[in-house]
Parts: sequence; C-alpha cells; structure tokens
Amino acid sequence: MTDGLLLRAGPGRRIQGAAMTPTVGAGQPQAWPAFEAEAAPGYVGAHLHNEAGELCHILDGEPDRPAFEPLATTAGTWRGGEPAGGARVLRGGPGAATVVPARSPHAFANPATTPARMPFLASPPRHQDYLDQTGELIGRAGPPDPAAIAEARARHDIQQLTPMIVGRP
Repeated sequence: MTDGLLLRAGPGRRIQGAAMTPTVGAGQPQAWPAFEAEAAPGYVGAHLHNEAGELCHILDGEPDRPAFEPLATTAGTWRGGEPAGGARVLRGGPGAATVVPARSPHAFANPATTPARMPFLASPPRHQDYLDQTGELIGRAGPPDPAAIAEARARHDIQQLTPMIVGRP
C-alpha cells in the first residue's frame, strides 16, 4: 500500500535555467508525476510524446495551448497556423484545465507580460526526469549543448517539432 501525498503550492525544486518548479521529486509515487510550471512570457516550442498525456490546470495567467497538427508553421511557431483538423488554440484563464493526449502535437505560449502559473500532471511518468536533466544542461556555464538536449528528449519520449523556446509570441 502507498501513502498519500500532499502537493503544497510553490515549495518544489526550481529547475536551474528554466521556469519550471517540480513539486514531486524522485522517490515519490510517480504514477502521475506532478510539477508546477511558471511560464514566463514567450513561446515554448511544439513537441509530442508518443506515450505520455498531460493535464494542465491554470492558476494564474491566460496561456495558449496549441494542441493540433498545423497545415504549416509560421516562423518556427504554430501561432497563427491553420489547424489541419479544424481544432483551435486552447486559451484558458484561472481555473481552466487543458488535456493533451499522447501522440497529440502541442506547445504553449504566454502572450501576457506577466508569468502564467500551472500545475501539470503527466502519465506515464518520465517528464519530471526530463525536466531535471534538461534543467541541468541549461544551467551549466555557456550555451546549452544541443546534442545533449536532443539525447535527453529522445530518452524521455519527447519529439521536438519546432525550436524549443522561440520568445515573445
């Protein structure tokens, strides 16, 4: 039998060089690893997970969650792109939640001038280990090693489809 776990707001490990704050660490139950993301204004590139789905609950801000395959990209992003299947960008404010199933290309953008704050659940587990490894790579002195980041993505079921961080949407 496994004990329950309380996820308190904010006290998780901040990942060096990234605006992600995991709230459940290694050694905790990981059937649904949870982490909190504080998303600075900007765009996080499109990617997909073949096995993992994500649930995101918005606490602060109004981030966009493009979760579709576009007919074409616009300057390396999906913003302004036309969706192949008629889907639209999901925009939610505080209290809203977005669900992205496995094998669904997705990204997120924060078009505001202030950070957005969102807890995430991902299943099956892997994403938190990826965030830890990527944070370590980004937090090192000098520019990040693209080959090492690509290898971490591949190891953790993340296929990057557009540049990782594009900047202001």
